Amino acid sequence: MLTIKDGIVLKGQDLTPVCENIVIDDGKIIEMAKDVCEGKIIDATDSIVCPTFLNGHTHIGDSIIKDEGYGLSLGEMVKPPNGVKHKALANAEDGEIIDAMKKSMWDMFESGTTHFIDYREGGIKGVELLRKASKNLPVTPVILGRDDSFYGQNPDLRKVKIAIRKLLKLADGIALSGFGEISDEVASLITSECRKAGKISSIHVAESMHLQDDSLRDFNKTEIQRGVDADFDQLVHCTNPRNNDLELIKNSNVVVCPRANATLNVGVAPLNEMFSKGIKPLLGSDNLMLNSPNLFRELEFSLKIMSVYYKNYLNPKDLLKTATTNICNFEINRYIEKPVIDVNQEANLFISKKYSKNPYLNIINRCGTKDILYIMNRDIHIKNV
Repeated sequence: MLTIKDGIVLKGQDLTPVCENIVIDDGKIIEMAKDVCEGKIIDATDSIVCPTFLNGHTHIGDSIIKDEGYGLSLGEMVKPPNGVKHKALANAEDGEIIDAMKKSMWDMFESGTTHFIDYREGGIKGVELLRKASKNLPVTPVILGRDDSFYGQNPDLRKVKIAIRKLLKLADGIALSGFGEISDEVASLITSECRKAGKISSIHVAESMHLQDDSLRDFNKTEIQRGVDADFDQLVHCTNPRNNDLELIKNSNVVVCPRANATLNVGVAPLNEMFSKGIKPLLGSDNLMLNSPNLFRELEFSLKIMSVYYKNYLNPKDLLKTATTNICNFEINRYIEKPVIDVNQEANLFISKKYSKNPYLNIINRCGTKDILYIMNRDIHIKNV
């Protein structure tokens, strides 16, 4: 048993700052109060206690080719099956991929991330590689797989269905590159089979304006509308909404990836508008070949690029929720221990140095890996990581 004492705690789903001590027993928060104090004491004076981060969208296999292909187009970098990423993964040894993914997961953990949702290439083998890489590490992946049989406008739906069922035995769901590589029939089949299995279906949508234009030209619908119509559990990017797209996703599980969008020069997701409409997205770092999975960097970049691009300030508390407690609004949170600091919740939290009076801006604008004093995840307690 231990007590975190005298810190500013970002409590509950709304990240309310309170001055309360936290008693933790067997990895679970059992009491929170100003005067409680039991067991080993962790002095959090002049510190902030924050839920650990969830990275809402990664491609961790890209760890083998960090910063390669910079300056290429979105399609040249990541479009299957001939993008820079896919060629590199096809030519890499299993051990090379596993070692690179392990290192990236430690990078995540040391910067406060204990959970991430990954788009895993390589079919069943790709899923197995990440399961092996993450074994006994203090970071939990939610693994969404895919299969090459999904691609093309005239796929063999019988083979697609077989591949889906095999994947869903091992993966937490299925994730698709985008509507430019699959048919609507495949999309509907995947969402249907995932729902039957109680698994996650996810797809990239509206990452670039030209993808939106192509979809409107060929289907008279935006990619976002097609994603909603197909009933995907999760829509990633939504960087370039058109028409009434933001109204359509008011009740959807959305993930935004501002640094990756900037790196690929495809736009800036309208977080200001999303927040104003009550949309509660997650924040993701996307391809590791483009950016580090450090969410401190993602948060600070998002805070500042939005104010420049949209001429309006973001609410820093709403922004911090995209990397922490917004997962509680997702149907997919069944795969993830809720990152909420409250009684009867798992102790997924980190303690960081306090530099300013605004706890949200302190985390977003001032802190980095070097400022984390402790990270707690189940029974793992690491000081000065």
